[in-house]
Amino acid sequence: MRKNPYLYRALGHEVAADLMRSLLASHLKESDETIFGNTFFEPLALLASGGHVAEAPGVDIVKETEHTILAIAVKSGPNVFNASQKRRQNAEFNALRSRLQKTRKAFDPLLGHGYGRFMQGPTDDKNYRDSSGQAFWEEITGDADFYLKLTRLMKEVPLKHKEEFDVAWAAVINRLTLEFTQMFCSADGRIDWERLTQHVSAKEKPPGPKKKA
Repeated sequence: MRKNPYLYRALGHEVAADLMRSLLASHLKESDETIFGNTFFEPLALLASGGHVAEAPGVDIVKETEHTILAIAVKSGPNVFNASQKRRQNAEFNALRSRLQKTRKAFDPLLGHGYGRFMQGPTDDKNYRDSSGQAFWEEITGDADFYLKLTRLMKEVPLKHKEEFDVAWAAVINRLTLEFTQMFCSADGRIDWERLTQHVSAKEKPPGPKKKA
Protein backbone atom coordinates (compact mmCIF):
# COMPACT_ATOMS: atom_id res chain seq x y z
CA MET A 1 0.00 0.00 0.00
CA ARG A 2 1.47 3.36 -1.07
CA LYS A 3 -1.50 5.57 -0.30
CA ASN A 4 -1.83 8.05 2.56
CA PRO A 5 -3.03 6.07 5.60
CA TYR A 6 -3.86 9.25 7.51
CA LEU A 7 -6.22 10.37 4.76
CA TYR A 8 -8.18 7.13 4.74
CA ARG A 9 -8.25 7.04 8.53
CA ALA A 10 -9.60 10.61 8.54
CA LEU A 11 -12.25 9.65 5.99
CA GLY A 12 -13.60 7.15 8.50
CA HIS A 13 -12.97 3.92 6.63
CA GLU A 14 -13.48 1.07 9.08
CA VAL A 15 -14.77 -1.65 6.76
CA ALA A 16 -11.92 -3.39 4.97
CA ALA A 17 -13.90 -4.03 1.79
CA ASP A 18 -14.89 -0.34 1.57
CA LEU A 19 -11.27 0.70 2.06
CA MET A 20 -10.17 -1.67 -0.72
CA ARG A 21 -12.82 -0.24 -3.08
CA SER A 22 -11.65 3.29 -2.34
CA LEU A 23 -7.97 2.43 -2.79
CA LEU A 24 -8.55 0.57 -6.04
CA ALA A 25 -10.81 3.30 -7.42
CA SER A 26 -8.15 5.89 -6.61
CA HIS A 27 -5.46 3.80 -8.32
CA LEU A 28 -7.59 3.35 -11.44
CA LYS A 29 -8.43 7.04 -11.59
CA GLU A 30 -4.74 7.96 -11.49
CA SER A 31 -3.79 5.49 -14.20
CA ASP A 32 -6.86 5.66 -16.48
CA GLU A 33 -5.81 8.86 -18.25
CA THR A 34 -2.37 7.52 -19.14
CA ILE A 35 -3.65 4.11 -20.17
CA PHE A 36 -6.46 5.56 -22.28
CA GLY A 37 -4.11 8.01 -23.94
CA ASN A 38 -1.60 5.31 -24.83
CA THR A 39 -4.02 2.61 -25.94
CA PHE A 40 -6.86 4.64 -27.51
CA PHE A 41 -6.06 8.24 -28.41
CA GLU A 42 -2.49 7.69 -29.58
CA PRO A 43 -3.10 4.87 -32.10
CA LEU A 44 -6.33 6.54 -33.22
CA ALA A 45 -4.57 9.84 -33.86
CA LEU A 46 -1.85 8.02 -35.80
CA LEU A 47 -4.40 6.31 -38.04
CA ALA A 48 -6.65 9.36 -38.47
CA SER A 49 -3.84 11.82 -39.18
CA GLY A 50 -2.24 9.81 -41.96
CA GLY A 51 1.14 10.42 -40.37
CA HIS A 52 3.75 7.91 -39.31
CA VAL A 53 5.24 6.84 -36.00
CA ALA A 54 7.88 9.26 -34.78
CA GLU A 55 11.27 7.68 -34.21
CA ALA A 56 11.92 9.82 -31.17
CA PRO A 57 11.05 9.49 -27.48
CA GLY A 58 8.23 11.71 -26.26
CA VAL A 59 6.87 12.36 -29.76
CA ASP A 60 4.24 10.01 -31.17
CA ILE A 61 3.43 11.10 -34.71
CA VAL A 62 5.13 12.91 -37.56
CA LYS A 63 3.05 14.24 -40.44
CA GLU A 64 4.84 15.88 -43.35
CA THR A 65 3.58 18.25 -46.03
CA GLU A 66 5.54 19.91 -48.80
CA HIS A 67 6.82 22.66 -46.54
CA THR A 68 6.06 21.58 -42.95
CA ILE A 69 6.73 18.79 -40.47
CA LEU A 70 4.01 18.48 -37.84
CA ALA A 71 5.38 16.62 -34.80
CA ILE A 72 2.65 15.47 -32.42
CA ALA A 73 2.81 14.22 -28.85
CA VAL A 74 -0.60 12.80 -27.91
CA LYS A 75 -2.02 13.05 -24.41
CA SER A 76 -5.40 12.00 -23.11
CA GLY A 77 -6.51 15.26 -21.53
CA PRO A 78 -5.35 18.84 -21.06
CA ASN A 79 -3.76 18.39 -17.66
CA VAL A 80 -1.30 21.22 -17.28
CA PHE A 81 2.33 20.12 -17.24
CA ASN A 82 4.50 21.16 -14.34
CA ALA A 83 7.80 22.91 -15.02
CA SER A 84 9.81 19.67 -15.10
CA GLN A 85 7.41 18.02 -17.55
CA LYS A 86 7.48 21.07 -19.82
CA ARG A 87 11.28 21.03 -19.89
CA ARG A 88 11.25 17.35 -20.78
CA GLN A 89 8.71 17.84 -23.55
CA ASN A 90 10.71 20.81 -24.86
CA ALA A 91 13.86 18.69 -24.94
CA GLU A 92 12.09 15.84 -26.74
CA PHE A 93 10.72 18.15 -29.43
CA ASN A 94 14.12 19.86 -29.78
CA ALA A 95 15.87 16.52 -30.23
CA LEU A 96 13.54 15.62 -33.09
CA ARG A 97 13.86 19.12 -34.56
CA SER A 98 17.64 18.70 -34.70
CA ARG A 99 17.34 15.34 -36.42
CA LEU A 100 15.01 16.76 -39.09
CA GLN A 101 16.89 19.99 -39.82
CA LYS A 102 18.31 18.55 -43.03
CA THR A 103 14.80 18.44 -44.53
CA ARG A 104 14.76 22.28 -44.43
CA LYS A 105 11.06 22.17 -43.64
CA ALA A 106 9.30 24.28 -40.99
CA PHE A 107 9.07 22.30 -37.74
CA ASP A 108 5.71 22.54 -35.93
CA PRO A 109 5.65 20.79 -32.52
CA LEU A 110 2.17 20.10 -31.14
CA LEU A 111 0.96 18.65 -27.86
CA GLY A 112 -2.46 17.26 -28.75
CA HIS A 113 -5.11 16.44 -26.15
CA GLY A 114 -7.88 13.97 -26.91
CA TYR A 115 -10.50 16.04 -25.11
CA GLY A 116 -10.94 19.52 -23.65
CA ARG A 117 -10.66 22.99 -25.13
CA PHE A 118 -7.22 24.12 -23.96
CA MET A 119 -5.49 26.04 -26.73
CA GLN A 120 -2.16 27.79 -26.36
CA GLY A 121 0.77 28.71 -28.55
CA PRO A 122 4.45 28.53 -27.56
CA THR A 123 5.36 30.53 -24.46
CA ASP A 124 8.51 31.55 -22.65
CA ASP A 125 8.77 28.15 -20.98
CA LYS A 126 7.59 25.84 -23.78
CA ASN A 127 8.51 25.58 -27.45
CA TYR A 128 5.34 23.82 -28.61
CA ARG A 129 1.69 24.67 -28.97
CA ASP A 130 -1.29 22.94 -27.35
CA SER A 131 -4.52 21.92 -29.04
CA SER A 132 -7.43 20.00 -27.51
CA GLY A 133 -10.68 18.26 -28.29
CA GLN A 134 -12.52 19.32 -31.43
CA ALA A 135 -9.76 21.66 -32.56
CA PHE A 136 -7.09 18.96 -32.26
CA TRP A 137 -9.05 16.27 -34.09
CA GLU A 138 -10.15 18.70 -36.79
CA GLU A 139 -6.56 19.79 -37.39
CA ILE A 140 -5.22 16.28 -37.92
CA THR A 141 -8.25 14.88 -39.80
CA GLY A 142 -9.84 17.88 -41.53
CA ASP A 143 -13.21 16.80 -40.09
CA ALA A 144 -14.88 19.23 -37.66
CA ASP A 145 -17.22 16.47 -36.40
CA PHE A 146 -14.54 13.83 -35.85
CA TYR A 147 -14.53 14.37 -32.07
CA LEU A 148 -18.27 13.53 -32.00
CA LYS A 149 -17.88 10.55 -34.30
CA LEU A 150 -15.52 8.99 -31.75
CA THR A 151 -18.26 8.68 -29.15
CA ARG A 152 -20.89 7.66 -31.73
CA LEU A 153 -18.76 4.76 -32.95
CA MET A 154 -18.48 3.30 -29.45
CA LYS A 155 -22.21 2.41 -29.48
CA GLU A 156 -22.91 -0.44 -27.04
CA VAL A 157 -19.35 -1.75 -26.84
CA PRO A 158 -18.55 -0.12 -23.46
CA LEU A 159 -21.61 -1.75 -21.86
CA LYS A 160 -20.47 -5.19 -22.99
CA HIS A 161 -17.03 -4.62 -21.52
CA LYS A 162 -18.57 -3.29 -18.30
CA GLU A 163 -20.14 -6.68 -17.58
CA GLU A 164 -16.72 -8.33 -17.79
CA PHE A 165 -15.17 -5.50 -15.78
CA ASP A 166 -17.73 -5.84 -12.96
CA VAL A 167 -16.96 -9.54 -12.56
CA ALA A 168 -13.21 -8.91 -12.51
CA TRP A 169 -13.65 -5.92 -10.15
CA ALA A 170 -15.59 -8.02 -7.61
CA ALA A 171 -12.94 -10.75 -7.69
CA VAL A 172 -10.11 -8.26 -7.12
CA ILE A 173 -11.95 -6.55 -4.25
CA ASN A 174 -12.60 -9.92 -2.60
CA ARG A 175 -8.97 -10.99 -2.97
CA LEU A 176 -7.57 -7.69 -1.70
CA THR A 177 -10.01 -7.65 1.22
CA LEU A 178 -8.97 -11.15 2.24
CA GLU A 179 -5.27 -10.28 2.10
CA PHE A 180 -5.78 -6.97 3.89
CA THR A 181 -7.79 -8.43 6.76
CA GLN A 182 -5.21 -11.16 7.23
CA MET A 183 -2.38 -8.64 7.41
CA PHE A 184 -3.87 -5.51 8.94
CA CYS A 185 -6.93 -6.42 11.00
CA SER A 186 -6.91 -7.38 14.65
CA ALA A 187 -8.43 -10.57 16.04
CA ASP A 188 -11.76 -8.80 16.64
CA GLY A 189 -11.92 -7.73 12.97
CA ARG A 190 -10.99 -4.06 13.36
CA ILE A 191 -8.46 -2.34 11.09
CA ASP A 192 -5.17 -1.92 12.93
CA TRP A 193 -4.31 1.59 11.72
CA GLU A 194 -1.03 1.74 13.65
CA ARG A 195 0.21 -1.45 12.00
CA LEU A 196 -0.87 -0.13 8.60
CA THR A 197 0.83 3.24 9.20
CA GLN A 198 4.04 1.50 10.25
CA HIS A 199 3.88 -0.58 7.09
CA VAL A 200 3.69 2.61 4.99
CA SER A 201 5.83 5.11 6.92
CA ALA A 202 8.22 3.55 9.42
CA LYS A 203 11.91 4.38 8.81
CA GLU A 204 12.49 0.71 8.24
CA LYS A 205 9.63 -1.28 6.81
CA PRO A 206 8.57 -3.77 9.48
CA PRO A 207 8.31 -7.43 8.54
CA GLY A 208 4.86 -8.06 7.20
CA PRO A 209 2.51 -9.88 9.53
CA LYS A 210 2.07 -13.49 8.59
CA LYS A 211 -1.15 -14.20 6.79
CA LYS A 212 -3.61 -16.20 8.80
CA ALA A 213 -4.19 -19.70 7.52
